Amino acid sequence: MKVVVTGGAGYIGSHTCKALARAGHQPIAVDNLITGHREAVKWGPLHVVDIRDGAALAPVLAQIAPDAIIHLAASAIVKDSMSDPFGYFDNNVRGTLSLLQAAMRAGTRFVVFSSSCATYGIPPDLPITEDMPQRPSNPYGETKLVCEKLLRWTEAAFGTKWVALRYFNVAGADPDGEIGEMHADETHLIPLVLRAAAGGADPLLVFGTDHATADGTALRDYVHVSDVAEAHLIALKYLASGGSSDAFNLGAGTPMSVRDIVRVVENTLGRVVPSRDMPRRPGDPPALWADATRARDTLGWSARHSSIDEIIRSAWNWEQRVGGGNPWQAQQVAG
Repeated sequence: MKVVVTGGAGYIGSHTCKALARAGHQPIAVDNLITGHREAVKWGPLHVVDIRDGAALAPVLAQIAPDAIIHLAASAIVKDSMSDPFGYFDNNVRGTLSLLQAAMRAGTRFVVFSSSCATYGIPPDLPITEDMPQRPSNPYGETKLVCEKLLRWTEAAFGTKWVALRYFNVAGADPDGEIGEMHADETHLIPLVLRAAAGGADPLLVFGTDHATADGTALRDYVHVSDVAEAHLIALKYLASGGSSDAFNLGAGTPMSVRDIVRVVENTLGRVVPSRDMPRRPGDPPALWADATRARDTLGWSARHSSIDEIIRSAWNWEQRVGGGNPWQAQQVAG
């Protein structure tokens, strides 16, 4: 299939493009490159377009006539959404609306949407199943929930089938070392722990040590980015074979606290992780982890590469390559 991947120059998007190409599909990245990296687009063409710009996006999709869209383009930092809700609704909701409008004109049949466990908010029970109430505790989660509703109404009006993949904490890097996590302002825990372990200038900031958890720090469910990329392929195959539109949790189902991650990194690398305790951040639930039974039973997906050891080793290998700079720039200089 010809598959447009919005956010295809980003972290999850680049891994998904690689997985698509390996499976014989044709990935076409659409990215505004505000946070993505042109050099990460290695497995198909790149169209530099902001999906909010319908006038620019519509002719691109009309020319491509994609069979499917994997929609990953979004702002995704909870703390930023708390301080800039307007920006989050503009980028995530207006961008999705613009994309769906252009996709319907282009005759796109299938959409796989990057949703989030943040749509659940603070769950009434754990682990989280897809049938639990969606009550977001931050604007980021609210925008993802609105986009899921847009997909439902798009199907009602146009017949387009969709899958929403509700990610838990995506982590790790490409096992081949070709791509990995590369954010200008890194907010994800595992890269920050690894950088602190490597002797970076800043200690790890532990936000919240008074949660109702065993060690007081927040519990999260870490799933390898390669498993998440594979889930998009499986979702496309499911839709193309006549599967019904639905939402699926993507997680390993193993809760890990911040201090658990620190301990694993210290034991794995034999290095001390300097840290400093900080107050909780607004909008952060104390515990989130997945029941991914529906994804296993309906899609045949499982988190095959998501042991915490595999996640940390692949992320550490990537961090060693990054070395505090842009690895693709380093390649160009070396060449």
